[in-house]
Amino acid sequence: MVDKRNYCLLAHNTFGISARCNRFLEYESIAEAQAIAHILNISTEPLLLLGAGSNLLLKADFQGIVVHSAIKGIAATTNGDEVIVRCGSGELFDDVVSFCVKHGYHGAENLSLIPGEVGASAVQNIGAYGSEVKDIIDSVEAVNCNTGEVVTIACADCGYSYRNSKFKHEWKNHFLITHVSYRFSKIFQPHLDYGNIRLALAKNNIINPSAEELRQTIITIRREKLPDPKVLGNAGSFFMNPLVDKHFFKRLLALYPAMPFYKVEEAVYKIPAAWLIEQCGWKGRSLGPACVYEKQALVLVNLGGAKGSDIVALCNAIVNDVERKFGIVIHPEVNIV
Repeated sequence: MVDKRNYCLLAHNTFGISARCNRFLEYESIAEAQAIAHILNISTEPLLLLGAGSNLLLKADFQGIVVHSAIKGIAATTNGDEVIVRCGSGELFDDVVSFCVKHGYHGAENLSLIPGEVGASAVQNIGAYGSEVKDIIDSVEAVNCNTGEVVTIACADCGYSYRNSKFKHEWKNHFLITHVSYRFSKIFQPHLDYGNIRLALAKNNIINPSAEELRQTIITIRREKLPDPKVLGNAGSFFMNPLVDKHFFKRLLALYPAMPFYKVEEAVYKIPAAWLIEQCGWKGRSLGPACVYEKQALVLVNLGGAKGSDIVALCNAIVNDVERKFGIVIHPEVNIV
């Protein structure tokens, strides 16, 4: 078990923010997670459960305890055409997707190259290109921070919704996730009707893609739109796409006939936050050392030396302008601490 004081978190957040925490704890096994749960149970300090830091913005030094999982391992169990893949919470999620595509386990191709770790995928309900991780999660294994008990939580009990779960709210800081089991199929059923997937495939003269071709196409699309955090600090998509009701949507569409949208259900529509931000003139604009990425308005980047407060100031300016112009409040997808 790793236990360090006054620890620098620069290597643990993709925004490249140099912040410190009072204490850093890391577990590599269920037993170590239970030991950390005991420490947390008697501590009065604030707690931050950290994955790869790819969905995190640190406003300042964290005056408390940061806990990270380093549990590794990917193991598959097959039952006919169904495959359950149990993964350590410290594994990179994209390594899991790569493993599954290579072994013919299907269902996560559209989630390729999403940054972050397995444990965080279950907290955030990560998603992209019409897919969400809740659609493939079978169960989540965790240690109760209050009791040290090892529990297995079924997907249906996690309260998943768009970029949300009970782990983010009523269960926040209650569990140390140790493993996540995903449910895959040996039958490949590609999902191609979201965004520009079919167009990207057509550019390479691919009509009926294999799983690997679909994965590589998603990877190419993401790399063209998203900056490498090693070059420009960022946390990927900073804002969630807002959901609006049917009546508001119709009024907005009448004002902006070219507005892109996705019908989520009969009376609910999703409007791309990137379009809203771009219409407000923010794409490519900077506010000090913080900038809206020139290729994707959803992404805020650290031009170098930015503090967390600089990114927050840019975020607030964008939110205010979008609300002023469209009457829509957009919310950060990134966890701001």
